[in-house]
Amino acid sequence: MTERRRAGGAAKSGRVQRTRIGRQERRRQERRNWPLRLALGAGLLVVLLIVWAVLARQLAPTGNTTRSRFDAIIVLGAPVDADGNPTPTQLARVTEAVREYERGVAPRLILSGGAAHNRFVEAEVMARTAEAQGIPASAIVVEPEARDTIENACFAERIMRARGWTSAEIVSSASHLPRAGLIFSRLPLEWRTHAAPALGPAEGTATVLEVAKTLRYLTWTRQTERCQP
Repeated sequence: MTERRRAGGAAKSGRVQRTRIGRQERRRQERRNWPLRLALGAGLLVVLLIVWAVLARQLAPTGNTTRSRFDAIIVLGAPVDADGNPTPTQLARVTEAVREYERGVAPRLILSGGAAHNRFVEAEVMARTAEAQGIPASAIVVEPEARDTIENACFAERIMRARGWTSAEIVSSASHLPRAGLIFSRLPLEWRTHAAPALGPAEGTATVLEVAKTLRYLTWTRQTERCQP
């Protein structure tokens, strides 16, 4: 009987020991797995954020009015090259705005953009391009301070409000306009967007970059960089 008790106690002790060892092994396994779980969680979060930005761009407003004539055409800035000449993107935007002016969409251009990428003021370069294409200086308003799209919208709206103008057509690259639409929808203007012609394969690259900028706008700059009256 004693031997049976001893054998039973040994078996029980062995089961307890094996259970303890199993728990310790599971804990070690969990500790080894947490970096992978963290990486998978971070990856899923990134995917969800990208999907959010893509959907926001697809659903972005393109205007809030059906009118076809406006007080002004706002041209959103684009980089100037290192020699102070318009890049293809900037030239396409200005040229399309000139076409819209000639069609009678609005009697003036507001060219918005500061020295955001180098020492050259984007709006001043755009103004020279517009004048070279036949727009009279009297029909051009230069906004030379904006360093990003939020400031493009904010500073252009200030100019319009000071002059009693209340409606605008927004001209920019097609890839840029969804984010611009999200921004202009928060301002007290009647507006619609109008795209400059695409620049071929470069437009696809610009769209990828714009998705990232849209995500940054949704998660950060929309809250931190607001247009002040």
